[in-house]
Amino acid sequence: MTNTASDRAESGRGDGAIGPLRAVWGAAISPEALAGSLLPPEAALPVPGAGRFAGDGVAESLAAVRERAAAEREMPWPQPLASQYARYFRDGNRTGYESQVFERQDRLTRAVLMAAVSGGDGWLDEAADGIVQLCEQSAWCWPAHEDTCRPRGTVLPDVATPCLDLGAADVAAQLAWADQVLGDRLAERYPGLRERVRSEVRGRVLGPFLHRRDWHWLGLDGDVHNWCPWICGNVLVAALRLAEPGQERARQVAWAVAGIDRYLAALPADGSVDEGFEYWWNGACRALEALDVLAHATSGLLDAVAIPVVRETVRFPHRMHLGGPWYLNLADARARPPADQPWQVLHRWAHRLGEHDARRHAESQRAAGIHASAELGRALCELADAEWQAAGRGDPPLVAGVWLPGTQIGLARTAARTAHGLVLAVKGGHNGEHHNHNDAGSVVVAVDGVPVLVDAGRPTYTAQTFGPDRYAIWTMQSSWHNVPEVRGVPQGQGRGFRARDVEVVDEPDRFEVRMDLAAAYPVPELERWWRTAALDRHAGGVTIGDTWSFTGDGDPSVLHFLLNGQVDQPAAGEIVVRPPDARAVRVTWDPGVATAGLTVRKLEDPMLAEVWGERLTRLELRLPGTARGAFEIRVGVWE
Repeated sequence: MTNTASDRAESGRGDGAIGPLRAVWGAAISPEALAGSLLPPEAALPVPGAGRFAGDGVAESLAAVRERAAAEREMPWPQPLASQYARYFRDGNRTGYESQVFERQDRLTRAVLMAAVSGGDGWLDEAADGIVQLCEQSAWCWPAHEDTCRPRGTVLPDVATPCLDLGAADVAAQLAWADQVLGDRLAERYPGLRERVRSEVRGRVLGPFLHRRDWHWLGLDGDVHNWCPWICGNVLVAALRLAEPGQERARQVAWAVAGIDRYLAALPADGSVDEGFEYWWNGACRALEALDVLAHATSGLLDAVAIPVVRETVRFPHRMHLGGPWYLNLADARARPPADQPWQVLHRWAHRLGEHDARRHAESQRAAGIHASAELGRALCELADAEWQAAGRGDPPLVAGVWLPGTQIGLARTAARTAHGLVLAVKGGHNGEHHNHNDAGSVVVAVDGVPVLVDAGRPTYTAQTFGPDRYAIWTMQSSWHNVPEVRGVPQGQGRGFRARDVEVVDEPDRFEVRMDLAAAYPVPELERWWRTAALDRHAGGVTIGDTWSFTGDGDPSVLHFLLNGQVDQPAAGEIVVRPPDARAVRVTWDPGVATAGLTVRKLEDPMLAEVWGERLTRLELRLPGTARGAFEIRVGVWE
């Protein structure tokens, strides 16, 4: 999910702009044209209907699903409760309710998958039970997104005013996919259920989607983020399968396509995502999935394979790969995100576009079968993807280096196609990005694919995460990122606090990024703060240099570096960091210029601890308060 603590995104576009889809397809995506080009509901989704999933490969792919489904079949269904919903408005906890909702939907997905590959009525009954429970659930919207409670002073949703958010759109699409593969059998065994499903989806999702224009995630104000393709893609699926054929259905599809077009228009030309690799899956990947569905539903008439930004964003995941399970994390993304992503989507698009590195990356990450908590649409499309099912597992491409000017993100490694050695990643940008952390100018260094100078990521979401106190959370503050604290002042929040005058050198033996960070700090006497981060591929070392210029002497500044692993300080001017599952690195500096301190941060939040373990350690290097000066640290592998 996303929210933004930023002012309006400069690259975002409102409804009147011509996005890349409209630029190529023109009137073909108008409601009038779509009314004549869309396949009928029974053929509009790109997976077979009931009873057509069979074979040893399908059974093998569903082994984990089958095991989990069999174990839970005689257990009570998860029950989201009013007290759990209300808790968000009382103490900010959102996971109590959401976990019940997610577990219920995951169980329904498993039941549908088992019913789709078996001919018996037992799994069909299990699926029907889950479908009915969703139809009777008071709200499909998650409490954190409910837009009627706070204005009215209530803590429960208003069933007469359904809110269309990520949760509601997810349910609508899940019911549409279930109807696709079980529809005829449900009609025979549970007459009237399919009509109930259509009534609920039209009233809660399709109607509000078409008739309200004040949803923030539509991006009509120019601020387009990952909610837009996530919701519009799910609405597209629901409309294609569950809406009545005709003009109303065509209007729903056209408006969903317009939303996806706005999202693609807001992406930089290089396809990068300011929310990072983990959120790529719920932004750009959602758009790719929707474009897959649209191409099928129009018999190939609307195929986005020639859209340049589509090709570029397909390249983004492998460019952010550090090695193994680790990725460069930005904003709220995690450095070790969940591995159970829909890699078949990336594989399919990479194959179609001839992007061999992206395809190899997808194949290198594939699992033995479908994850037990996979989304229904993604699982069904994976089962129906013969090329993915036949693909082997290879090695990731691990590119030598990349610079993405759209988000000012750079990554370079000692040598291509191997995780052995050092990786330097540098982020410019500004402090008004989506899921923003105040981190302009931050650096990450990894050894053997494992981050050692790190970005902590984010803790478990609460009401505070996207509220006015977001930057009271330590992981969001510049003081806990690898950036300076200038004369006791951390970076400011908002688009105006940014890196400027960014210069990049990318040569065979050297990758270097230089930028001025003065604009990131509300310090009037600061004239320039140049940061230069460089990887010397020949020597196998990283240097991070800071040069400053003030109008006069003043308080000292402090450089912060967040460290992953055991930290030892064998002598003045050096530390040794031993990250798990990688070689140690040695960080050195001139102890005559800066005094050093170490602060251990114990990680009590389970999401942070899952990534980093029990603690992270912050290195603090106290600089002289002179008007001008320079300082450098060096990072190398400790053999």
